[in-house]
Amino acid sequence: MIVPLRALVFFVLLSLLSYSIIAGPSKASPSPTLAAAAPSFDVEAATQRYLDTLTPAQKAKSDAYFEGGYWLLLWGVLYNVAVAGVFLGLGLSARIRGWLRGIRSENLRNLLYAALYTLLAAVLSFPWTIYTGFFREHQYGLSNQTFGAWFSESLIGLVLSVVIGSLLIMLLYLAIRKVGASWWLWGTGLTVIFLVIGVFLAPIFISPLFNKYTPLPPSPVRESILSMARANLVPATNVYLVDASRQSKRISANVSGLGSTIRISLNDNLLKRSTPAEIQGVMGHELGHYVLNHIVKGLIFFSLLVLIGFALVNWAFRRLVARYGARWNVSGLADIGGLPLLLVLFSVYSFLITPATNTITRVSEMEADQFGLNAAQQPDGFASIAMKLSEYRKISPGYWEEIFFFDHPSGHTRVHTAMQWKAEHLGDKP
Repeated sequence: MIVPLRALVFFVLLSLLSYSIIAGPSKASPSPTLAAAAPSFDVEAATQRYLDTLTPAQKAKSDAYFEGGYWLLLWGVLYNVAVAGVFLGLGLSARIRGWLRGIRSENLRNLLYAALYTLLAAVLSFPWTIYTGFFREHQYGLSNQTFGAWFSESLIGLVLSVVIGSLLIMLLYLAIRKVGASWWLWGTGLTVIFLVIGVFLAPIFISPLFNKYTPLPPSPVRESILSMARANLVPATNVYLVDASRQSKRISANVSGLGSTIRISLNDNLLKRSTPAEIQGVMGHELGHYVLNHIVKGLIFFSLLVLIGFALVNWAFRRLVARYGARWNVSGLADIGGLPLLLVLFSVYSFLITPATNTITRVSEMEADQFGLNAAQQPDGFASIAMKLSEYRKISPGYWEEIFFFDHPSGHTRVHTAMQWKAEHLGDKP
């Protein structure tokens, strides 16, 4: 998917990921299974025993991979600026606009410009995309894909960007022409509408473009998940299995969709690599996202960030064009030739609010962790899963490091939370 355009359509394609936002405390009904803890349970010692299962070599590798991601954030936004510089500074944007001048409909011209921009930006961004999406993942042993399979999926993402992004951009420029100075309010509304539709449709129409979703066959694992769902009033009659192993070695599960399209899924890596207790711990967490309405609350919080983003981009765009517009051959907001500047400003904004978006998501993940512990009552299962996730997440970050760079609790935080829960709920049981 294209780096500059992703800054704008990121929120629209939000549903391709597992997102959840702040919710109030909630109690979960327990599952039938329960493990006993020692009467004098030492939380810190128990936490350290789990952390020590990660060898020094494994820790160094996961730390290097995750810390490298910090720099990728910075280099990514600088790459976006460079791409915008090619379009504006070298006159490519004005040239594309000139190619389309003979088309009478301005809406059609803008739609075609957005599509051409997307395709050309994909070519310029390809060296960065192939390094971050393919070579680096293989370097750290996290990808199972051949180059052909990876490239095929990248093309699917590109098509989605062309279709969704171009349509949204055309409507944004229509709003600019019709409402003038208040365009950014209308732009926010349009983006939120696209976001809601995307979240609703993604489990049915978008996610299956990348993976195969099949009902989890009848088994004790499936029954334990549905039992937890019934105990917590989750109207789930099915759990879906995702063939993620053809892409990655990562274990994961998620809740996606909205209303009638909400779907609870786990990937086949989780099923193959985990014990029943570990799977219960993970799926209790995912049920928590549903019960705590994290998808709906996520839409609200991210819509607010979209609103702030449009206001700031509007302010910055006007000032930059007033100063450099003649050099870039951009006359104003309504000029589609200024699209590269508009998108790179969204990219910079997305970069600057990373600590905020990470914190919003991380706090909700912590809530789902607590819900899952209450629902599954598998603290050791959840702690051992946290260690497996540390194959590609730094296990013990510093305080501010976790706040700024982690969109999930760190492995240390999750293991400690599980052991604290175990001490307080099971510590005095024989």
